[in-house]
Amino acid sequence: MHGYQVTFFTQQGRSHHGRPLADWLVRLAGELGLRGATVIPACEGIGHHHRIHSAHFFELADQPLSVVMAVTSDEADRLFDRLREEGLHLFYVKTTAEFGVIGEEDAGD
Repeated sequence: MHGYQVTFFTQQGRSHHGRPLADWLVRLAGELGLRGATVIPACEGIGHHHRIHSAHFFELADQPLSVVMAVTSDEADRLFDRLREEGLHLFYVKTTAEFGVIGEEDAGD
């Protein structure tokens, strides 16, 4: 299948509608019927304001997070339409990708 890998970049402490933004994005993927979304925590990153974001021992609110999704063109359109409706200001990378499933289905997934 051909489509896009979409990666959103945020921090642990950002929220939307009272829920952590990364969690909200994962729930949105489910609501839109997307194949899935993965949250990837990072130790450190630099944002568009050239500020270092990192996971500190006592404070994780600034920890960088990536939310990664593999979507078709139609799914990408629906996803970005919804994000525009929500008025989110969110950095992303959208790259063309080939994706699919190989092997037997795992009943635990």
